[in-house]
Amino acid sequence: MWAGNAWRAALFGVPRGCRAQSALAQLRGILEGELEGIRGAGTWKSERVITSRQGPHIHVDGVSGGILNFCANNYLGLSSHPKVIQAGLQATKKDTQCGVRKTRFLLHEFPIHKNLEAKIARFHQREDAILYPSCFDANAGLFEALLTPEDAVLSDELNHASIIDGIRLCKAHKYRYRHLDMADLEAKLQEAQKHRLRLVATDGAFSMDGDIAPLQEICRLASRYGALVFVDECHATGFLGPTGRGTDELLGVMDQVTIINSTLGKALGGASGGYTTGPEPLVSLLRQRARPYLFSNSLPPAVVGCASKALDLLMESNTIVQSMAAKTQRFRSKMEAAGFTISGASHPICPVMLGDARLASRMADDMLKRGIFVIGFSYPVVPKGKARIRVQISAVHSEEDIDRCVEAFVEVGRLHGALP
Repeated sequence: MWAGNAWRAALFGVPRGCRAQSALAQLRGILEGELEGIRGAGTWKSERVITSRQGPHIHVDGVSGGILNFCANNYLGLSSHPKVIQAGLQATKKDTQCGVRKTRFLLHEFPIHKNLEAKIARFHQREDAILYPSCFDANAGLFEALLTPEDAVLSDELNHASIIDGIRLCKAHKYRYRHLDMADLEAKLQEAQKHRLRLVATDGAFSMDGDIAPLQEICRLASRYGALVFVDECHATGFLGPTGRGTDELLGVMDQVTIINSTLGKALGGASGGYTTGPEPLVSLLRQRARPYLFSNSLPPAVVGCASKALDLLMESNTIVQSMAAKTQRFRSKMEAAGFTISGASHPICPVMLGDARLASRMADDMLKRGIFVIGFSYPVVPKGKARIRVQISAVHSEEDIDRCVEAFVEVGRLHGALP
């Protein structure tokens, strides 16, 4: 009897193992097919390894010599600012740890986090602010906590993926209006009048195209139809507007935008972290209900210290902000004079529009051979047929750096037939 049971167990155990192996083989086949399709479409995205401190001049693994970095979100160059670095070191030393290792509601409060939240609210001229591990988390936490099935959210079709994903998580009625199309937004607002709350959601500056939302018209329509306005300012905080407050300052509507989400990981020190700032009751609700806040560790003291010092520097002087505009205009005007099409207007994100994914990838590779670090963007990051090389200007680029980048683009563009 025992031998028979053992024989049956062995007999039935083999197929289960075989089935598991078969399922894994099937998965590998599916994944390899997907990856090969990406390679075949020319949209494969290689990741470069930077082996030096981030700045305008870097070293890249596998590439000899110094490289000019034109693809960083380090808009103001503050990630390597000595005062910012020192503030991060001091915050770590004071708290004698690299990370908090708990969520805020379990740990209760850390003064350094509360002080930064107060500083963010003061910078944006809002009532209160709440920190998250990233702005992706801030966008994931906002809509679900705020909006119910009685409400409606109206979103620009080219909003950042984090806004789109955050909206998907909520149960509000969802309307999508054509990119920057105010007539379509008005039609959607008219349709949404039957709902309790109406929230218009838009990027302030769109990171793929470098264009800026028409916030004056958005706020005018929101006022007419009793809607609230939410703006993601990740690619605006710190350098757009006379004092770097963002697109709402740039366009004179700071008192009309209800909610702002933004990041600490770009212009404000370049590390990580995000936040929501707006009415105090909203921030209080997010502390109670926003899942990314409740179930994520707090920001490490070093990150908080760096961001706090970056805000101090911005509030002390707008010199860095002013230098950005001149350098951005220099690059855009020289590239357009050479015959390139640059999307957007007056933003340090300068997409060099090429259309073809393979062309964008090959030109970016050849730019690196000439000492310029840029990245080709293609589907699914941007729509099919809209491939481009996204160039990002930083306040720490010199005029010579910008001219050298333009010269390399002209040389590579002619080599690949992108220029006559």
